Amino acid sequence: MLKGKTVVLGVTGSIAAYKIASLASMLKKQGADVEVIMTKNATNFINPITFESLTGNKCLVDTFDRNFQFSVEHVALAKRASVFLIAPASANVIAKVAHGLADDMLTTTFLACQCPKIIAPAMNTRMYTNPILQDNLKICETYGMEVIAPADGYLACGDTGAGKMPEPEELFDYIVKAAAFPKDLAGKKILVTAGATMEAIDPVRYITNHSTGKMGYAVAKAAALRGAEVTLVSAHAEVKPPRFVKLVPVKSAREMFEAVTAAAADQDVIVKAAAVADYRPAEVSDEKVKKKDGDLSIRLERTDDILAWLGVHKRDGQFLCGFSMETQNMLENSRAKLKKKNLDMIVANNLKVEGAGFGTDTNVVTLITGDRETELPKLTKDEVAHRLLDTILEMTGETSPLGMTGKSSPEETGES
Repeated sequence: MLKGKTVVLGVTGSIAAYKIASLASMLKKQGADVEVIMTKNATNFINPITFESLTGNKCLVDTFDRNFQFSVEHVALAKRASVFLIAPASANVIAKVAHGLADDMLTTTFLACQCPKIIAPAMNTRMYTNPILQDNLKICETYGMEVIAPADGYLACGDTGAGKMPEPEELFDYIVKAAAFPKDLAGKKILVTAGATMEAIDPVRYITNHSTGKMGYAVAKAAALRGAEVTLVSAHAEVKPPRFVKLVPVKSAREMFEAVTAAAADQDVIVKAAAVADYRPAEVSDEKVKKKDGDLSIRLERTDDILAWLGVHKRDGQFLCGFSMETQNMLENSRAKLKKKNLDMIVANNLKVEGAGFGTDTNVVTLITGDRETELPKLTKDEVAHRLLDTILEMTGETSPLGMTGKSSPEETGES
């Protein structure tokens, strides 16, 4: 994801500095060129050799290191930087960057950078909540820097509260969002549905399906990383929701219908990847249905057809994409659904094809529009998601047919 990108990590004097070793390793594994700059205080918490071993680059500390024979290092590095993260960011360094002070390698390089800048504060709760510190963070945001809110938890000083630096996985996600993909969806509002709805029989039992939500979550994540404002309406899923999206949790098909129809009018693109039940019990028992001798019959009724409603109410300029999970006659059935429900595109897959369907990290799909069918090879669901978004941009005339090189995936289900 980060091949060809230069990620600069600024490490300041905090016990949380040890976490950045894991972050540096994660970034390196994703192909990034990782440069680490430490304040002198930071070297009291972690040795620069640790970062040099993990990144393969010299860890910079001294602004006037005479080992460098080329141009002034802080300027040269600033020109190469794709993103600059200061983590942990101490109160002292936050005050410096807020007011343009540059008295060491970290702050001079930070000031010289024109790439996206991210700050992850880490300190005692009383320091973090101090109005002066909060004002400095607001100043940083005013100048376009992104501030990652610290976590609540047990701190090294023994206090419990806000000020704990987020885990490396969260910092990694912020770096990916800033640097991994072009922001070709900036300004777009995209609604994605995902997961399996659950239709209650009684307080204990329900009717559902095998969807894990992976495909829909991949679409939402890909759209967010490319700059879109994403609303994710999610039924039951077996993966963590992606960061940087507005999550609207629902359970039943009816709840999903209400959430989607309430938000639909404001969306530029709607991707219906959820596996929505076609039928629900006509009567839901208030008490657990007790086992009896003989068979049990449950009368079912149709659920609301969300996709059909969206097709009828689609406004001018809005792009509507559905999913079709089939076990036979995939192209024929999917084309009929495309036309019947007034869709711009439908993503079709066959549950019986190896690498497609529920619960897998891959998918094999065909993108079907009014005038063509594009069969994709087996890809990760992340890659499928990016290819789907590429096609949407192409069809709306906002990018070339080449678009991105797929790096994400769509949902594995058939929307009702």
